Parts: sequence; structure tokens; C-alpha cells
Amino acid sequence: MLLAFLAVLPLIGALAPALAIRAGRDACALAAGLVTLTAIIILATMAPAVMAGEVIQARIDWVPSLGLNANFFLDPLGLMFAGMILGIGLLIIVYARFYLSKADPMGRFFTYLLLFQGAMLGIVLSDNILLLLIFWELTSLSSFLLIGFWRHLPEGRQGARMALAITGAGGLSLIGGLMILGSIAGSYDLTVILENREAIQASPLYLPALILILGGCFTKSAQFPFHFWLPHAMAAPTPVSAYLHSATMVKAGVFMLARLWPVLAGTDAWFLIVATTGLVTMVVAACIALFKDDLKGLLAYSTVSHLGFLTMLFGLGTPIAAVVGVFHIINHATFKAALFMNAGIVDHEAGTRDLKRLGGLFSLMPIAGTLALIAGLSMAGIPPLNGFISKEMMLEEASHTVWLGQPWVFPVLATLGATLSVAYSLRYVIHVYFGPKRDDYPKKPHDPGIGLWGPPAVLTALVVLIGLMPALFAGPIVAATAGAVIGADLPYYSLSLWHGVTPALFMSIFAVAVGAFLLWRHRTLEAIWARVGVPEAKGLFDAFVETLAAASRRLTLKVHNESLQRYLAFFVGTAVVVGLAGFFTADHSEGTREVIAATPVAVVAWLVLIAATVAVVVAHRARFLSLIFISVVGSTIALTFAYLSAPDLALTQISVEVVTILLLLLALNLLPKTSPSESSVPRKLRDGLLAVTGGLGVGAAAWAVMTRDGMQSISRFHWENSYSGGGGTNVVNVILVDFRGFDTFGEIIVLGIAALAIFALLDTADRGEAGRRLANWTPDLIRSPERHPMMLVVATRLLLPLALMAGLYIFLRGHNEPGGGFIAGLVFSIALLMQFMASGWGWADARLRADHHNLIAWGVLIAGLTGVGSMLFGAPFLTSAFDYFSLPVVGEFELATAMLFDVGVALTVVGAVMLALAQLSRVAQRAEKLEPTEHAMDINPSREPSSTEVKS
Repeated sequence: MLLAFLAVLPLIGALAPALAIRAGRDACALAAGLVTLTAIIILATMAPAVMAGEVIQARIDWVPSLGLNANFFLDPLGLMFAGMILGIGLLIIVYARFYLSKADPMGRFFTYLLLFQGAMLGIVLSDNILLLLIFWELTSLSSFLLIGFWRHLPEGRQGARMALAITGAGGLSLIGGLMILGSIAGSYDLTVILENREAIQASPLYLPALILILGGCFTKSAQFPFHFWLPHAMAAPTPVSAYLHSATMVKAGVFMLARLWPVLAGTDAWFLIVATTGLVTMVVAACIALFKDDLKGLLAYSTVSHLGFLTMLFGLGTPIAAVVGVFHIINHATFKAALFMNAGIVDHEAGTRDLKRLGGLFSLMPIAGTLALIAGLSMAGIPPLNGFISKEMMLEEASHTVWLGQPWVFPVLATLGATLSVAYSLRYVIHVYFGPKRDDYPKKPHDPGIGLWGPPAVLTALVVLIGLMPALFAGPIVAATAGAVIGADLPYYSLSLWHGVTPALFMSIFAVAVGAFLLWRHRTLEAIWARVGVPEAKGLFDAFVETLAAASRRLTLKVHNESLQRYLAFFVGTAVVVGLAGFFTADHSEGTREVIAATPVAVVAWLVLIAATVAVVVAHRARFLSLIFISVVGSTIALTFAYLSAPDLALTQISVEVVTILLLLLALNLLPKTSPSESSVPRKLRDGLLAVTGGLGVGAAAWAVMTRDGMQSISRFHWENSYSGGGGTNVVNVILVDFRGFDTFGEIIVLGIAALAIFALLDTADRGEAGRRLANWTPDLIRSPERHPMMLVVATRLLLPLALMAGLYIFLRGHNEPGGGFIAGLVFSIALLMQFMASGWGWADARLRADHHNLIAWGVLIAGLTGVGSMLFGAPFLTSAFDYFSLPVVGEFELATAMLFDVGVALTVVGAVMLALAQLSRVAQRAEKLEPTEHAMDINPSREPSSTEVKS
């Protein structure tokens, strides 16, 4: 289980910096660093076993029936990526501590960073593809927060939205592809899927699955034509850019290509789609990078180019190309993170990232300049640095690749990409650090403290060490990881600086020479580039989004025209069409179950129900009258439940009916008492036809179900297990608090949310324009001169303790007799409602000091803790426990944990009802223009009237 803990540690630890920020910026960074360092230590303890060939697994059943399990596994591929995510993440945390200004909310930054780190770690460690997809989407959401961290910058907000839109859409594509893959393999576990290469590639669904999966990989790793979102993510703080571009976000798509390489690679479709896309991305992005003046923009497009480099290697489908791909993942992470942090240093110390305003910084910033020189030459592929080795190996593979029968396409384009890479890398180094000093720097440049140059220095040291001794510093992890990717014996390869006189050597020499020439003639090339006016993909994307938004607005205006009548017509009409289609395309047979004869009482109740329903339709414009008819419908249904021996349902129905009718009366008091005629005759005919057809369809379906034999009902299980499993003889209550307690828990949460929604909607009703309308509102019905009749006041105060006692009795007996927490909560609410009705809101509220928000919160919390308590004893959530006890006078009695759950239900119901009443009453009070004496009588109707009031 240590592996599962490692997978979620950064997500849990994301709370640490948010809490530690109160102790200062250093404590906040230290908290984030300790979380990452702890994860690194845990990973290091498992690394020797993984490198020795063991695959560490953690399997946790979650929803086995759906194939959704929290399964994790650690193999060399996961180890390499997890090491990069955590190792570079720790360096980024140190760097960010000294990069961010005092105005930046550091607690929020490190919380977002750890959330992102945890999401990436979950991707590389997940064994279940459904779990992987959850982490995949979490990277999109957390990167949205990081990219838009400087929310005051419009480009930051736009970059975050663009990244979320592109990668989110790709995530939907990936979901479809992986679901197909799991369906073919018969399992959603990656370890099982990776063993079914033959079945997957032989399936007719292989190509659809491949295209969908590549859609997710290409969007996440910014492959052409989805490359444009990545450079616009540069509006994020530099620590974010360095992390996203080196070891995390954009590498997720490459990781997925490597992870699924054993089952997807090796086909013509894989080669043509993946290798071609990677090659095109490599060349196009490199060309754009050469003409970017913003340092981070240049590095961003260089990242896109190198991601194309990696995609092309994995797309070739050969084992040796996969080895090179694994090696370059490591190399790219080292020099690219170092370069991004270096760009941040330049911006931080010189005050600009504009190449046109920089130059001659090496003498002013020798440490930063040295680090940039080493990392930049590695990115250019200059020996003896690590980037040279993987570039040389890539060119060797490209020289042997034939594309659609043409042996020259791949070597030429790969060499072109390498040439442009040399040009933009040398431009970064030379145009920033060499040349004459300037006298117009925005700030006086100087080397920063070790907090800023230390992290890139660590990575730059790796660049040199891997370049000089690749077999020692990278050989073991490359061999183990490449073996995990290929899933077979490794081919022969050599990680060394010298591979002899090969075509790749001449291609590399050509790339360096021509790349240097391109830099020399950069101004001329830049003028040509400007005249050509290559359209930016961002502009095309913005135009597409605007067109789509305009079309959506037109559709919305036509469909969503604020007519509830139209919406219901669409819903009911669709249901009718689907029902009729099913009816006419299926065989039918009459049910054989014997029909029970209707008694005169049942017939009368049915006629009353029909008459009241028709009356609601006919009198719907008179709102109070229609509400009365609705109450008749509800009361008739309650009597029907009682007649059919369902007392719990009858009690619930009548209680809900009383509460809702009273609240609706209060709400309708503020609305016009009649509604205008809104329907023409044709529309009424249409609505009537839909209503009759839909009603007959539902009735026919119910009749068909109830008249058929052989149907297995779950009710027998509940009858047989209610007492033995739940400790109660009231089957309905045991179902609510035990068998389906989770449903009830969800329902009280929804009830609380509904009450809070009423509070939010009405909270501003007495302010602003709404408040002005209320101030000018006059009642449209004659009001009674006696607002609070003395008889009603006295009666309700006498009834209050009796009603509360009845509610308590219903609550306590609910486990074995009709009753329970929900009904008791409604009875308590009715008892309190009577006080507000009789004595007025002011008087009652002054005496009922309970906070309604707290009642809802405590109700949900108590119910939830009851469920968690059962889990502590190894039982499923909300499983109830019960036992019998005996006292000398009382005798034997039962105690069940379900009572605590019912307490939560009752508190939530009371809180929700009273919160709704409070808001409605507050708005009503604001609307009513009462005389001062009437206000006084409302607040305290029990006081003695003054002599003046008696005379009047």
C-alpha cells in the first residue's frame, strides 16, 4: 500500500502550504518541499527492486462491477517519469520560493503546484485506465489554475482557457479510445491490456481506438495542429513554465505513447500517423521558434519541436527508436528545465525577456551565462553534451526510415529540424549573453542569489555528466525503461559520444554548420518571414471559437427562449416518440396476473383525484385557487397511501404537503395572484395532445408491469432482512437508514443545497432594483385588519409542546413503527411554522435563536460521521449497528446507530425548512408597509397595549 500512498501523497500534501503560509513564505515553501522530498524518499526505497526487474503493485477494490479499481503499479517507465516529476518538482519549489514576489500568494501557488504534481504522478503510476483518466483530466484542471495564476493578466487568463479547451477536448478523445481498448482486452487494467497485443491489433476497432487515443496524446503534447496552446501558456510564472515544459504536462502525451507502445506500435497506421505528425511538428515548431523574440516564446516552440522529436521516435515503431526516445526524454528534461529557469533569471534580473533588448549579459551575469551556454549547446546537439548523443542517435534512425516508399523524406526533414534547432539554440545563447553591452536595460543586470541559479545548476551538471559518461549516469535507467516500453529483449545500442563515421555524423555536421549560418543571416531571414506573413494558429483558433460561439448563441436564442412550456414540450415529446418507437417495434402480450376489484372508496378517491387534477389545469391562472386544488391532490394521495397500508408514506406525504403549501402561500403572496394568458389555441392543442399521449403511455407502462407474473421484486429481501440485518421491524425506515442509507444521505445534501439556493436567490431581493420594486409594491388583495388573531396565538402556543412531543415520539419509534427522522423533522418544522404564522416572524425569530445554516451543516455532518463510523469497524458506509439493553424500571429496549443518522436527517430537514421560511418572511416583511404600531405588535404581540392604542 506504500505505492498507493505515494500516488496520492502530493494531493494530500497540497493542504500543507496553504496552511503553512500563515507562518511565512519560507514555511510555505518548506512545507511544499517536504511533501515532495518525502515522495522522493518513498520512491527511492522502491527503486532498487524495480531496477532489478520487479513490478510493484497496489490493488484496491473501488467499484469492481464497473471495472473501476484504484490499482497502481511501478515499473521502470513509471519510475523514470515519477523520478523526473518529483526531482524536477523539488528544484522548481526551491526556484519558485526566490522567484515569486511578495505580492504573489505563495500558499495558493504551491497548493496548485502540488495538485498538479499529484495528478501527473497518478498518470504514470495508475494501472487502471479509468483511474488514469481521472488523473489525466486533473492535470488539465490543475494546469489551468497554474497557467492562469497571475489572474490579473488577460493573456494569463486566455492562455489558461485555451490550454483547458484543447487538452480537455483531447481528454474526451482519450476516454473513448481507452474505453475501446479496455473493451477489446476484456479488462481496464493496464497490465492486462499490455498483454493483449495480438487481440488489440487484430480487432476491427483497433484503428478507431488508435485515432482517439492519439487525439488525447497529441493535444496534451502540443503536436501539430494543436501546438499553439503551449506557447500561450507562457503567461504563467516561469517556475510553472519550466515544470510544464520539462517533466510534466506536455510529457504526459509522450508517456502515453510509450506506455501503450507494446500494443499499439508496429502497424502501418501507427507509423504513418504518429511518425509523420511528430516529424511535421518538429520542423514547423523549430521554424517558428527561430523568429520568436520572447525568450519563453522561443523556448516554448523549442519544446514543441522536441516533443515532435520524441513523438516521431516512438512513431517509427522500431525497438531502437524507442530506446532513443527514452534517452531523449531524460536529456530534454534536464536542459529544457534549466533553460526555462535561466530565462526567468534574465527576466528577473534584467527586467525583460525581449531578445531585441538584450545582449552582452555574460560579463554582467557570468554564472547565469555559463549555465545558459551549457544547456543551450546541449539543446543544439553540440558535443560533448547529452543532447548531442540522443540527437545523433535520432538522425541515425531517420537515415534508415522509408516513408511511403521514399527513402529521403525522413532524413531530409529530420536534418532540417536539427538544423533549425541549432539556429534557435545558438540565438538564445548568443543574442542574450554575447555581443556588446547595452546601456538601456530596464534593470541593472547581475547574477541572482543561489536560490535562483542553484536549481538550474543541478540540472546543468546532469547535462554535462550524462554527456561525458552516458553509460554510467543514464545507461541503467535507459535500459530498464526501454525494456518496459518495448516489452521484449533490447536491441543492441551504444550510449556514447562517438558512433563512428556514419550518415548521422554527416547530417549532424551539416545541421551545425547550416544552423550557424542561419543565425548569421537571421535579420535577413526575419525580414523574409515577416513579409511572408505566416498565419498564426492562435488567430485561426480564436476565429473558430468565435464562429462556434456565435452559432451557439443563435441556437440558444432559438431553443432557450425562457419558455418553460417549450422546454417541457421538447422533453415530453421526446419521451413520447421514444416510447412509441419501442411500442411499435416490439412484440406485446397481455399480462396474466389477476386484477384486484376496485372498492367504492377507491373509485371515489380516484374520481376526486381526477377532478382535482383537471381543476388545477383549468384554474391554473388563479394561483391561490390552483394551489388549493394541488393540496387536494396531495391529500388524496396521502389517503391512498394509508388505504394501501403504507403509513410511512402517508405520514411523509401529508407532512410534506403541509410544509410546502405553507411556504408556497408565503411565496405566492409576493407574486401577482393571477397569471396572464400565455398560450394560443394551437399551442394548447399541442400541449394537450402531448400531455394525454404521455400520460396514457406512462399509465400503459405501469399497467403492463403490474399485470405481469414472474417479476422478481427486491421487496422480499427487505422483508426477510429488515430485522436481522438492520434491527428494525419498520422496513421502510430500515431501507432509508441502512440498506439505501447512501441515497438518503445524498437526498438530505440535496435538500440542504436547495435551501441554500433559496437563501442565495432571495438574499439580495431587498436591495438594489429588486429592493426598489419591493418598496413600491402594494398588496393586490384586501388584508385582514387582525394580522395575528389572539385565538390562533393562544392555540399554537398550547399546541407547540404537544407537536414537539409528537414529533419526538415519531422520531423515537421510527425504527420499528411508522415514523423516522424525515417525518419527525417535518413535524418539528410544522410546529415551528405554526408559531411564525400565529405570532409573526419577529416574535418567533427572537425566541428561536438557532442558526438555520448551522442546523443544515450539523445535520449533514452527523449523518456523514455516522456512515464513517461504520467504516472504522470494517463495515460498508452507513451500515447500522444495533443491540438490546435492559434497565430495571424501563425493561428491555433497543439502541441503534441508525438513530444518529436519523438525527442528522431531522436537523437537515428543520434547517432547510426554516431557512426557506426565514428568507421568504424577510422579503415579505420588507414588502409590507406596516404602521409603526403594527410593527410593534408583530414583534411582541403578547405585550400590554398602551393607553393610546386602547383609545384608538
